[in-house]
Amino acid sequence: MRHLLSAGDLSRDEATLVLDTARELAQVSSRSVKKLPTLRGRTVVNLFYEDSTRTRISFEAAAKRMSADVINFSVKGSSVSKGESLKDTALTLQAMGADGVVIRHGASGAARRLAGWVDGAVINAGDGTHEHPTQALLDAYTMRERMGRLEGLRVAIVGDVRHSRVARSNVLLLHTLGAEVTLVAPPTLLPVSVGTWPCGVSYDLDETLPKSDVVMMLRVQAERMRAAFFPSAREYSRRYGLDRDRFARLHDDAIVMHPGPMIRGMEISAEVADSPRSTITEQVANGVSVRMAVLYLLLGGSESAIGHNGS
Repeated sequence: MRHLLSAGDLSRDEATLVLDTARELAQVSSRSVKKLPTLRGRTVVNLFYEDSTRTRISFEAAAKRMSADVINFSVKGSSVSKGESLKDTALTLQAMGADGVVIRHGASGAARRLAGWVDGAVINAGDGTHEHPTQALLDAYTMRERMGRLEGLRVAIVGDVRHSRVARSNVLLLHTLGAEVTLVAPPTLLPVSVGTWPCGVSYDLDETLPKSDVVMMLRVQAERMRAAFFPSAREYSRRYGLDRDRFARLHDDAIVMHPGPMIRGMEISAEVADSPRSTITEQVANGVSVRMAVLYLLLGGSESAIGHNGS
């Protein structure tokens, strides 16, 4: 692996290596000294053209736990907001000697373009409505930790699939890892190309729930509300929200996931979000371990991922 641009680029062995490495690195979080010397002397740049506090902080924490130097490149107020192109910014990062660039950008394909302009590793932290591969990896990691396996798991991904890079990355990765994915959404919230995706499609959440081991609720993006993708928030919640009654249709071992931030009461009721079978807070913690694994595997530390505790 030189870059991580798409979940679809990962083979089963590569994806499993990331998950296994993340499990090793998760042990670091339980230590009194949470730092490893693994990436000392490496520089990681967070290049975020869109706001995303949680993803940026997760990558920053991951890099710092492995002793990398982190530069947060804020686009607001920078020369980028004055019209500097992505290529110019890439050349600046190249001149600074960035070993890894974590990019989030509003344009689909921006991460792939950047990878052609810099020598360092590029990690896609979300590009347009295209992909968000580390979110899919942390979701798969969370499923494997909770359910003990990925092979044969039946996963329902519910909601605004059309605008969701999380959904696309999850479908590709889970298919590679042997899970069966069903997308559940109104026809207006499914992408035109969904017929080419390696998954099933359903418009009926009530019918899908009893057959699911994992239910992943997607964020309904407020910016889509003004466009007429569905009649109203209330109507959406009535047909596609996960409330107590729907939760009761799941089998006893099934889990509920959400990439966050969630709209409580619309996509998911507070009762379900806070239940012991919800993995929402675990996903955040697992995100740091998974991103540590990705940075370690791409930036190739000079020693094993866990050599000693760096104390």
